[in-house]
Amino acid sequence: IDIPALWGKFMAENILNQIPNKVNSSIYCVYTNYEKDYTKPYTAILGCKVENLESIPEGMVGIKINESSYTKFTAQGNLANGVVFNEWVKIWNTELPRAYTADFEIYDERSHDQTDATVDIFISTLR
Repeated sequence: IDIPALWGKFMAENILNQIPNKVNSSIYCVYTNYEKDYTKPYTAILGCKVENLESIPEGMVGIKINESSYTKFTAQGNLANGVVFNEWVKIWNTELPRAYTADFEIYDERSHDQTDATVDIFISTLR
């Protein structure tokens, strides 16, 4: 419930265009600050990759994702049909040794056609 509302606000308020020092226009959905695992509270942040964190507008946050081991998954299809959520269901049902530090989705130019989108999902794993 909270994540679709976060996306709604992000898009309705055109937040992408308010972020300074963007490297590009890819949108990142970052999942971090896990209380324990995906079944417990965690933080979801929408934003983009920036050159630096020197200028963070009021009401926004800046985070640094530390280098780590990641396993990449790819969701493909119609975003309105829940292809990203369906890929997460697959991830949750794997035996992947997750680190629960920072996981993220990347919505780049391949996701602009929402009926035939490609979204990469990176899951932090234990080394």
